[in-house]
Amino acid sequence: MPATTRPRRPHEVDGADRLFVTPAEFDRRVAAGELLEWSRFGPHRRGTPYPPLRARLDAGHPVLLALDLAGALGVRATLPDVRLVLLHPPGVRPDPTVRAVAERAVTHDLTERVVDELVGLFGSSFLTPARPRVRG
Repeated sequence: MPATTRPRRPHEVDGADRLFVTPAEFDRRVAAGELLEWSRFGPHRRGTPYPPLRARLDAGHPVLLALDLAGALGVRATLPDVRLVLLHPPGVRPDPTVRAVAERAVTHDLTERVVDELVGLFGSSFLTPARPRVRG
């Protein structure tokens, strides 16, 4: 769950959708090395808290993060052995720079297909579908 300095939107729940923190608290987390990666979007910043992610990785659980290229490069700098997968929309061919960062590129034309491919990359023991998948 990302941490952000932007204001919470009416439908968002702090601690469930994102961690909403003050700019001072964000600065403290950066200085303490508590963010795996972070970036600025306009006047606000967002980042990935590292301690909960590290706990999952140490327990042998894979983690999925929605990051842009800069975020993926930040993760790669801290965790050089991490397995990165690039999701891209249909009809978009990632440039060679982006492909060099990711271990695999997956087109997200159908959610079910992407889920199947990601589960295949992580191993079938990771996720058990809650319902049968429609193929097509």
